[in-house]
Amino acid sequence: MVFSSSAFLFFFLPITLIAYYCCPAKFKNLILVFASLLFYAWGEPKYILIMLFSTVFDYINGRLIGKFQEAGKNQAAKGVMIVSVVGNLGILGFFKYTNLALSTVHSITGMVVPTLSIALPIGISFYTFQTMSYTLDVYRKQVKPQHNIIDFAAYVTCFPQLVAGPIVRYIDLETQLKDHRVTMDDVAEGCRRFCIGMGKKVLLANSAGAIWDSLIASDLTRVPVATAWIGAVCYTFQIFFDFSGYSDMAIGLGKLFGFTFPENFNLPYISKSITEFWRRWHISLSTWFKEYVYIPLGGNRKGVPRQILNLLIVWALTGFWHGAAYNFLLWGLYYGVLLIIEKFLLKKYLDKMPAALCHLYTMFLVVMGWVLFACDDFGKLKQYFAAMFGANGAGVANGSTLYILCSHLVLFILCVLCSSTLPRKLGEKVSEKYIWVKDLILILIFVVSISFIIGSSYNPFLYFRF
Repeated sequence: MVFSSSAFLFFFLPITLIAYYCCPAKFKNLILVFASLLFYAWGEPKYILIMLFSTVFDYINGRLIGKFQEAGKNQAAKGVMIVSVVGNLGILGFFKYTNLALSTVHSITGMVVPTLSIALPIGISFYTFQTMSYTLDVYRKQVKPQHNIIDFAAYVTCFPQLVAGPIVRYIDLETQLKDHRVTMDDVAEGCRRFCIGMGKKVLLANSAGAIWDSLIASDLTRVPVATAWIGAVCYTFQIFFDFSGYSDMAIGLGKLFGFTFPENFNLPYISKSITEFWRRWHISLSTWFKEYVYIPLGGNRKGVPRQILNLLIVWALTGFWHGAAYNFLLWGLYYGVLLIIEKFLLKKYLDKMPAALCHLYTMFLVVMGWVLFACDDFGKLKQYFAAMFGANGAGVANGSTLYILCSHLVLFILCVLCSSTLPRKLGEKVSEKYIWVKDLILILIFVVSISFIIGSSYNPFLYFRF
């Protein structure tokens, strides 16, 4: 089930909200757990057992760590923490990377190694990181062990951000799990944020994604330079509006249930450096790797060579977290190298360059990175880069280039404007005096989005596969 579906909008969500608002406070987490399990089981019921195992596994680990620490048995607590980390990574590794490992062995050794029929459980990368961060925070004494398993299950299974984030640490929801007061202001703000996210997803991401999908499936040896760049830019818009749209919807839904989730995006395409880009893109993931990998490895405290190594490790893991394909690993290392170059070589020059030039430099590298991210077939990746730089001999442009530009001009303008600070500034000004105007616009966006959902079968969420 996806948020931008008729089943969710007109069946699941209204019934869940009615049950949640009508039940006594002490049963709200139970209602949320039941609804979340139903939401997750809607598409793949058998994989609910994995999520339930992760929930019980880390609930027990958290209790044991707290108990051993109270008794002064720090080594035993450390042992449980290690068991938690190994167990979580083992589950994630088995379901996500087993077939990649088997196919790699086959390609290197020539051995006939049959792959397994393992489907990737939706959201496993997100909820595994969440449960693992809980036990790590308990071990570091940043949070107290949760004694109520229903409350802990509500944190792990919370359907608004279950399958594609943002990655919410337990420390962010610890007090919110006990207090579920929802005001009318919360409901209004939640509905507004959900409509914004739905518009991003349905009207912008889906439309841009359709252009990219048709282009990447075509004969790339005949695609001219301009068309290839249009396609790459379309994917750049698709992945931003798809993922940030989902995050907006998740944050909005959280408000409806009395939760405040952390922001996951902050206009990343206005960045003037790669460093700034990663402060604005997928903030919850960057924060997770900083807190639980980069700093424990030593961060920048052990000299420049070690810092460079730590950065490469973190970005290799960041890339590999996104998927079981080597293009994701290269994508992560690509950004790791760029960030190292910026930090130690380019920063002093970027600080002196005109803002427009810095932005152009950043977006060029970001677009290149998204092509690497999108193509897990290295043959197709090579062909696409060849098309982007004219190495396929197809020329600079042709009739189809002009057709794509003219027929989707409004879409491209909207994508550019909605990637900028303009909508946020206009929204703030309108909200000061004419909040009803903003609400009317959001209702219109919602209605138009519904019409698009009903009339189109193209409605994927890119980050569901990670």
